[in-house]
Amino acid sequence: SRAKMAGGGETVRNKQVVLKNYVEGFPKETDMEVKTSSISLKVEEGSNAVVVKNLYLSYDPYMRMRMTFNEDPAYPSYIIGSPLQGLGVAKVVDSGHPAYKKGDLVWGITRWEEYTLLNNPQVLFKIHHTDVPLSYYTGILGMPGITAWGGFHQVCAPKKGEYVYISAASGAVGQLVGQFAKLMGCYVVGSTGTKEKVELLKNKLGFDDAFNYKEEHDLVAALKRCFPEGIDIYFENVGGKMLDAVLANMRNRGRIGVCGIISQYNLSQPDGIYNFANVVYKQIRIEGISVSNYFPQYSQFLETVLRSIQEGKIVYVEDIAEGLENAPSALVGLFSGRNLGKQVVLVAQE
Repeated sequence: SRAKMAGGGETVRNKQVVLKNYVEGFPKETDMEVKTSSISLKVEEGSNAVVVKNLYLSYDPYMRMRMTFNEDPAYPSYIIGSPLQGLGVAKVVDSGHPAYKKGDLVWGITRWEEYTLLNNPQVLFKIHHTDVPLSYYTGILGMPGITAWGGFHQVCAPKKGEYVYISAASGAVGQLVGQFAKLMGCYVVGSTGTKEKVELLKNKLGFDDAFNYKEEHDLVAALKRCFPEGIDIYFENVGGKMLDAVLANMRNRGRIGVCGIISQYNLSQPDGIYNFANVVYKQIRIEGISVSNYFPQYSQFLETVLRSIQEGKIVYVEDIAEGLENAPSALVGLFSGRNLGKQVVLVAQE
């Protein structure tokens, strides 16, 4: 599988997961295919690029939007026939960039393949702390972690003793928001989609209460049962009917931080909202959460969260699929809630 190129660079076979066609409705494994191409492990002379060996790849719900044809510059469509792009942890194999050298561990945007040539390596974060699992840099110490930390503390502006509700609470972001809220002295309830995940929230992640939304015929009543006094903060990951039920249960001057709306990504006709008048009556603030706002504070975030991990104050649950060939199945499973915790794909051991 290895050969020498004319320029002296070593060429290897490179397994990739490419988009076969744009997705309608729920993604299927057949919307992607695993192909093999080849890649040089050397960067061109004088180039600023780096070649990395991908170790872990992250599947995050926002990627679903990029699997549909759209012209939104925030979530540009993937190119049919090309590897998917997403966050990952990688090891530098060769570098023309002064900031990176062979052997460096990094996390950032990469492609769904064994090796990737990155022409814009300044978007990568160097990994200096390796006393935690490297996969954590796709989750608790990566994009989901910063999203949870910045979104909860800055957008939701929590105060001790407040009532906090989190939907999709066992996912990559939700499980962290719940733990950050408990560390602040809040009362925390989460919803999720299986009995096993409800137990996980209550027994392992320290939530005060949790419920399985699939077993509730009336979400407004379910939230009223969990929050007889109403909700101060809603960390929104789901949208649709859940958001509508929350609006009926918010307290005066409540805050809703909108991180995602996973229930809506696969619908051609999004759900309507009927309880919106409560935003006026109860002076509710609704604000979107964008991770890019918090990247400048990454070193402060990292120091805080690493300390919490080392002191045993925060735990993180991952669902690791092994092998690039299993990546399409893991991706599809995210939308049926098959994953237990943060979905990660192990491509290669370091």
